Amino acid sequence: MEWMDRFPIAGDAMQWGSAFGAFSLALLVMVVARRQVRRAFGRMASTDATEFLELPAHVFSRTSLVAMLVVSLVIGLQFLDVRPRVERLASAALTIAGFWQAGLWSTAAALTLLDHKRRTSVAADRELIGSLGIIGFVARVLIWSVVVLLMLDNLGVDITALVAGLGIGGIAVALAVQNVLGDLLASLSITFDKPFIVGDFLAVGDFLGSVEYIGIKSTRLRSLSGEQIVISNADLLSSRLRNFGRMAQRRIQFTIGVAYETPVDTLERLPALIRRIVEAEEQTRFDRSHFARFAAASLDVETVYFVLSADYNVYMDIQQRINFAIMRELESLGVEFAYPTQKLWLARVPTRRDLGPGLDAGCAWSADGAAAGA
Repeated sequence: MEWMDRFPIAGDAMQWGSAFGAFSLALLVMVVARRQVRRAFGRMASTDATEFLELPAHVFSRTSLVAMLVVSLVIGLQFLDVRPRVERLASAALTIAGFWQAGLWSTAAALTLLDHKRRTSVAADRELIGSLGIIGFVARVLIWSVVVLLMLDNLGVDITALVAGLGIGGIAVALAVQNVLGDLLASLSITFDKPFIVGDFLAVGDFLGSVEYIGIKSTRLRSLSGEQIVISNADLLSSRLRNFGRMAQRRIQFTIGVAYETPVDTLERLPALIRRIVEAEEQTRFDRSHFARFAAASLDVETVYFVLSADYNVYMDIQQRINFAIMRELESLGVEFAYPTQKLWLARVPTRRDLGPGLDAGCAWSADGAAAGA
């Protein structure tokens, strides 16, 4: 019939049967193969050890059903008489499905490698916690950008003009979302420069907290009082921050004030006594101890030492033991700690009785006996 001659796909009953059989068989084989690969990956993923075929199994388990349908359809069309227009359409569909599937496989491979790196190295290298998420985002953007460009190029689209247009449009978009891009570039700077990592304790202006998460746009801190502090990455890098997580040791300076009634010989013994107490602690390095100054109400002895740990609790435990030891030693020596005191000296005004009979006759006397000039 004339309408059948104009139909884009033609074939007799044998050809249609062969085409349907080839389509069904190809689809069945790929679906069964994907199921077996997924089962194998599930068994390998359930163990702690990383096997050699675990990555390929995970990648191929991400095969899309749409891609399998397109491949099966193209295989079935090989048994039929199709017009050039249908061949071009089938070729374009196969190209799109192929590049789309390649993007899925590449993304799965990249994310799997990053996840494996996170699980195997995070205990020894905490820097990866914050950087892997950003690296994963950049990897996905690059993979899909390349996939789209290659797909369009294979479909006959002139990507040279497209890339140039995207460059001009990118400038306009960048101006519109410059704050977001600033945070994104700041996150890349944090990833590669590593001024801080997850777990570090930061002081940013008036905010204090430990780094909980480093994201594409913001970094989240957990404060000492429990609330979460969210700071944009650009603001964070433009601020002067203090990273206590990079502290290798802690310098401690403290002063004790003793009473002015303390004998000089006893005062001379105090620096050596304090040095002995500090050096008795294992995680300390003594620096100096001196009779520093005559204060308003005390004689001040100033001491400096280092705690060989960044842990604040370790420092406080050591300082507490040092304080107790100093109190016991001063108590045994009979030395008292100074506290704010004031002494009031009263001058006695001479009376008429004190001056005697030789008083100048020109002086007058008040009711209490004090002399006043005439």
